[in-house]
Amino acid sequence: MKGLADKPSYIIELMEGGVTLEDIIDGHIYEQTLVEKNAFVVGDLGALMRQHVCWQSLVPHLQPYYPVKCNSSPVVIEVLASLGLGFVCANKAEVSLVLEHGVPPENIILSGVCKQLALIKHAAKNNIQQLVCENEAELSKISRLHPGAKLLLQLTTEAHAAETSMAFGSSLKSCRHLLEAAKELGIQVVGVTFHIPSSCQDLPQAYTHALSDARCVFDMGVELGFNMNILDIGGGFTGSEFQLKQVESAVRPLLDTYFPPLSGVQVLAQPGSFYVASAFNLAVNVIGKKVVTRHWDSLAQDENNENAEFLYYMNEGVYGPFNLKLLGNSIAAPSVHKHALCAEEAVYPSSLWGPSLDQLDQVVERCLLPELTVGDWLLFSNMGASGLEECSCLSGSSQLPVYYTVSTSDWYEMLEAGVVLDSTMKNFDMVQYNA
Repeated sequence: MKGLADKPSYIIELMEGGVTLEDIIDGHIYEQTLVEKNAFVVGDLGALMRQHVCWQSLVPHLQPYYPVKCNSSPVVIEVLASLGLGFVCANKAEVSLVLEHGVPPENIILSGVCKQLALIKHAAKNNIQQLVCENEAELSKISRLHPGAKLLLQLTTEAHAAETSMAFGSSLKSCRHLLEAAKELGIQVVGVTFHIPSSCQDLPQAYTHALSDARCVFDMGVELGFNMNILDIGGGFTGSEFQLKQVESAVRPLLDTYFPPLSGVQVLAQPGSFYVASAFNLAVNVIGKKVVTRHWDSLAQDENNENAEFLYYMNEGVYGPFNLKLLGNSIAAPSVHKHALCAEEAVYPSSLWGPSLDQLDQVVERCLLPELTVGDWLLFSNMGASGLEECSCLSGSSQLPVYYTVSTSDWYEMLEAGVVLDSTMKNFDMVQYNA
């Protein structure tokens, strides 16, 4: 049983005859137990397909454009490209990656607040015309280096401004000035993009303000002679069907009011985590354990561990696959491999740490777990948007192995969607899983 990650050819293990994702994980844990006990990742390509089906069924009027920064695994890019998604790229490496997988330039949006000159030149050279712009300095650079660009003005939103201390996007008042400046420079403006964060608590109000402002920008653009035909409502999609339904209920009536189908406006969205989060599971090994007592006045440790707290050290931490923790994101508690928790079984306050012995290397601050031993395996789900492919840059270690798999039912559904190995996914080799 073998799997290769990020090589020119990818081996996909096909789950047949009742084989489950848990069986795949069990097999690779057994392999690692015989060697170095390295952490590893299992990617379920079927999850990408299931999320795509969910998106198409709930929000078919929103054309998905995948932000590559969310997870730049070439396998993810190849699958999503074969499903017909567009892509949002923020740097030259992302642009090159997407182009290498056959994505046409017209299906690529170049984002970024302050783009390097070389990046703008690279976009022009590869005929990538859709660029995001939010200020006059950026507009000036684009007019010199990419006069054939078609701009999407980045509009600020109250919801996003409330989440970050940094200015992001252009105000409604500033958009008027940018439109006039673009007119003078002879640069085309074709639409508007904005972002509502997933943490927003009042989606109807946030989208009402954003879409009404976007409508104003469209009207100003049309008044100046621009062909305004693209609206990008950004990201903020967590991955849950429930949250997607919430966004749909907030957005749909507003779109019908401000941008009805007969207006000819193409409406885009940027589902990143929505597609990839649930597709990847991370397995890590417990390499150390420490017991502390909650009653510091007790001189003798409680033999029954009734007042104990456990600190567990794992072979990966925040300088590896849990690097989003450094940005303030919380990491959900893991499950214990091959452990079915019984109602009568004792659980203890526990914290999970990486191997660096750094005070910042705390992955999970507090959770309830049964008492573990060194050598146990912990499974973290929904890790697809955690930058797994970049973690080696922080840790200095070799890249985590990624084993890709798909069930026969999911594969047949992908075939029906037009995914074919010998054409759209030429870099894949399908092998049957052998326990």
